[in-house]
Amino acid sequence: MQLNDLRPLLARHARPIVAGVTVAVALTAGAAVAILHSSPKAAAPLDTAAIAALQHTAFTRAEALAGFAPAQNVPVKLQRGETLEGAVRRAGVGPAEAELAVQMLSKAMDTVHIKAGMLIETAIAKPRSEAGETKLIGLSLRTGPASAITISRSFDGALRLRELDEKLRDETAVADGAIQGSLYESAEHIGATPQITAKVAELFSHKIDFQRDLQPGDAFKLVFDRKVTEAGRTVEAGDLQYAEIHGVKFYRFARGNDVEYFDELGKNIKGFLLKTPVDGAHITSLFGMRKHPVLGYTRAHQGVDFGVGWGTPIVAAGDGVVAQAGPWGGYGNWLRIRHSEGWDTGYGHISRYAAGIHPGVHVHQGQVVAYVGATGLATGPHLHYEIWKNGQRVNPIGAKVPQGSALAGAELQRFDGEKARIDGLLAHGAPRALAVADTHAGPPALRR
Repeated sequence: MQLNDLRPLLARHARPIVAGVTVAVALTAGAAVAILHSSPKAAAPLDTAAIAALQHTAFTRAEALAGFAPAQNVPVKLQRGETLEGAVRRAGVGPAEAELAVQMLSKAMDTVHIKAGMLIETAIAKPRSEAGETKLIGLSLRTGPASAITISRSFDGALRLRELDEKLRDETAVADGAIQGSLYESAEHIGATPQITAKVAELFSHKIDFQRDLQPGDAFKLVFDRKVTEAGRTVEAGDLQYAEIHGVKFYRFARGNDVEYFDELGKNIKGFLLKTPVDGAHITSLFGMRKHPVLGYTRAHQGVDFGVGWGTPIVAAGDGVVAQAGPWGGYGNWLRIRHSEGWDTGYGHISRYAAGIHPGVHVHQGQVVAYVGATGLATGPHLHYEIWKNGQRVNPIGAKVPQGSALAGAELQRFDGEKARIDGLLAHGAPRALAVADTHAGPPALRR
């Protein structure tokens, strides 16, 4: 039986399970993805275990081609300047079949203007003897978040072209995890997209110092909306509804056209100033007396130094107006932002400023205002960060800055209702995301 000829197999194994079902199998990341199309009178669709069993049997029999070794999956990535045909041939396919495959693909996609890095999954069978060319068993490439094109051999031995489109569904997922490595790595491991993780980092920068407060093994939870394919791939991130790290919890709540995040008691997450105005940093020098690394003598260090890579974005610690943006002695390129109630923040050793940043410009908390460098008296790239109160420098660590506002009255009642809904999802009412499904992988495991 050739690859994708599941009819005899379904006739023997699938009829007791489901009626009126056709199965299209595509090679994806070394596995088979089954797209089930049910007729109006179809019974319940095959579950994951049944599909896996059918696919295993089908592929085992498909590999047993007379005169050929068992088929093997060979993924190849299109290289810069390489043609699609050249990439297929690199998988071991002969010139004639590679050319035929590309001709067939051209009926469904632009095979000329394609980007380097595209992953092409192939299955090939090599002849047992020295003579003869490698046979193309199947080929698959993804053309969009929920679409793919496959070429596979049908029951008569001919290559057939299929275009597969998966339906998308909206869902709210609950993700549980523990800190292992960076926050981004840990969140990706439990199913969060980079967009979701960036929002989490932005929210918790108000309350948590990611260097000092987080430890390996610390638990965290996320609740977020997403669009997923039938195979379980996350193709679009929606709203972050809830985040919990290190025991700190925040809930999403809409107030008119604005969306904000509040703790369990309805207190606004948005503090006056961020604790850390740069992501992924570690403290290299504290506030107080120290021996200057360049000048060589002891003097007051009136800020906190964050060690971080050159060019890392620096964000405004709070809403305010740019008071200074330019060279300032040993600070090199310097930025000072004036906030309300007599508070200022300063950022030194900047490599460059973000577009549009100059004195008099209003900035918002979390807005990228500059990039890390080593200008002025610096031995390497880092951010020197200062906080001023009524013209006097204060220690950024432990500075008594104003806190966020709290909900009351009807808004607090609405918030309590939304909080109860999310708490219900956390308890039992949403799919549990276990892993990120990338654009090439099969369906991720979900538990309910």
